[in-house]
Amino acid sequence: MTSFRKYIDVGANLTDEMYQGVYHTSKKHEPDLNRVLERSWSAGLSKMIITGGSLIDSKKAIDMSQCDSRLFSTVGCHPTRCSEFIENPEMYLSGLRDLIKNNREKVVAVGECGLDYERLHFCDKDIQLKYFEYQIKLSREFNLPLFLHCRAAADDLVDILGRNQDDFVGGVVHSFDGSADALEKILSLGLHIGINGCSLRTKENLEVVTKIPKDRLMIETDCPWCEIKPTHPGYVHVTTKYPAVKKEKYLNEPANIVQVLEILSAVRQENIDDLAETIYKNTNKLFFP
Repeated sequence: MTSFRKYIDVGANLTDEMYQGVYHTSKKHEPDLNRVLERSWSAGLSKMIITGGSLIDSKKAIDMSQCDSRLFSTVGCHPTRCSEFIENPEMYLSGLRDLIKNNREKVVAVGECGLDYERLHFCDKDIQLKYFEYQIKLSREFNLPLFLHCRAAADDLVDILGRNQDDFVGGVVHSFDGSADALEKILSLGLHIGINGCSLRTKENLEVVTKIPKDRLMIETDCPWCEIKPTHPGYVHVTTKYPAVKKEKYLNEPANIVQVLEILSAVRQENIDDLAETIYKNTNKLFFP
């Protein structure tokens, strides 16, 4: 029985075109975001944070969040899109700042920002480093936590955050899939760890998530990406399964957040309801104090 559990999805890409029925520029079905949201609320989601990945995307996320009191947004520039800063860095940062300033009741974090060394073909490393550091100051300015992205870049991420510790007020490294060593370094900065399907793809991943302190743990879907697949080692612990409702076989929805919890509960050998309650409190404390 899961109806009494409450969840907050800290990373939901609800502005993605797939929720408008568009897959790889091809229209496959009518928009179904409303049905996705209905399924989410029915599954126990009490709040969702829509990820903003650029100036334009953050504006869309805020606009979408205005439609429901349970929806919120981040504002920032994803590392793979940091080249958008180059033409006029001050104007771009000012645009992010204005979005936060004018939507304080909806914006709960600065991000998604950080580093991604697995996809340097989208944006050079030097540009990522420069404009990640450039955005951090918005955290202290607006007293908002950071919503962080880190792919194969933990040492540089920790180095930058360590040098700028006075400029941010906590945060979460979302979609964490790093090593135990990377985990220790991130935890040393007082940050939280966000877990989704991409965090649970390997046996090593499952081992690492057992080492996350309970009071630093958060869960998310990163939908429509980062789904838990039957090929993942943790899938054997998934007991809540939904019929496919999309063209793509594994397309992820916020309602699937329960599957992340089920795997964590099993591999950490913790009571699922106690774990859910702790994660819910952690998330509220960081984003909705």
